[in-house]
Amino acid sequence: MEKVPAIPNLELELAQELLQVYGSPLYVYNGDILRQTIARITKAISYPQTKFHFASVTNGNIALLKIFKAAGWGLHANTPGDIYLGLNAGFDPSDIVYSGSNLHREEMAQVLDWGVTTLNLDSISQLHLCCEVFLFRAKTQRSKGAKLNIGLRLNVSEDSRIGVSSVDFDEAVSIASAAGLKVRGLHFYRGTGTNATTAFTDVIDSVLEIAKKLPDWQYLDFGGGFGYPYHHNSAAFDWEIFGNELSTRIGSLGRNINLVIEPGRAAVAGCATMLAKVVSVKWQGKKQVIGVDSTVANISIPAVHGGYREIVTWKNPTSEKYLTDVCGNTTYSRDYLGKSCQLPALEVGDIINILDVGAYGYAMSSHFLHRPKPAEVLLENTTHRLIRKREDYSVLLDNQIF
Repeated sequence: MEKVPAIPNLELELAQELLQVYGSPLYVYNGDILRQTIARITKAISYPQTKFHFASVTNGNIALLKIFKAAGWGLHANTPGDIYLGLNAGFDPSDIVYSGSNLHREEMAQVLDWGVTTLNLDSISQLHLCCEVFLFRAKTQRSKGAKLNIGLRLNVSEDSRIGVSSVDFDEAVSIASAAGLKVRGLHFYRGTGTNATTAFTDVIDSVLEIAKKLPDWQYLDFGGGFGYPYHHNSAAFDWEIFGNELSTRIGSLGRNINLVIEPGRAAVAGCATMLAKVVSVKWQGKKQVIGVDSTVANISIPAVHGGYREIVTWKNPTSEKYLTDVCGNTTYSRDYLGKSCQLPALEVGDIINILDVGAYGYAMSSHFLHRPKPAEVLLENTTHRLIRKREDYSVLLDNQIF
């Protein structure tokens, strides 16, 4: 028999061991793959005043955040919850950049109380609120000697809800100045999951020209939104081309500008897989319909971040492939983990491997369909350890009053 090639990052014997020890379904992260990806992205940008911040909205597991911290990265936070996780992972508040939207007063106060000093704000209204909270804290001695780096998120089109138009920069500078603050940064966000390198490189010059309109400009936060090729034969974002062009353009400005880069999905998506067991097999003509012990609620929501994830098995690669739908363990009519896959004939007890679930996998999983969430495991060389416990049904009663 021809030897079955290894599924990326995972041998069958190890997969069987993991499911025996930790149960199924199971998120499996490869720490070595994650470190390699971090190193490759870091190396791609040669501009010396560059700081990378992991966008933890994609994955908030503390064990993984510590890997980013050990690699010298900071944290990018979209919400106060991101900040809370980052602080518990050991990040210093000065290494956390907040770039979010629509905080209420108590949340803004909480962000400042945690000691976060760099905030990229989404609107003139949020800038007003930040300044009001800052001044109140100063009067009550809660922010004695505190300094903030205020940045503005740039609105790139009328179709985007994110950011401030450059025509409002003068007003923003005036508001900040009245509170004794300066607008020092510009945050550019292209949009989520963009694989086209030119979507970023083509706008470098225009973004730099807009940033120059800020009289106290000191840093450029260039996002944010870098994609990942879930279809492995499709175009991928080219970090080397992007890094070379961005480094060259900023380096030629003739002034010291700090550069912030916030990879999320691009850094963490490919280091993780989800293992699940086949629990049912049926045939509809020539199409194979397999049921597994997981649900669509355990992978990123298709309507938000795309529904395709490659699904592979350890069956003999010379076996005939069949059009296959992979269905979750509910009767929800859209509970598909994969549709129209090409897989060999499977049997109850076989293991499937859903690739590239490191970003927006557990982070967007939910209790929709009233299934407890799976466990998470980290592989380090040849060892493995639990980094999040499997939930049981008691979680469905948490915080209910009856």
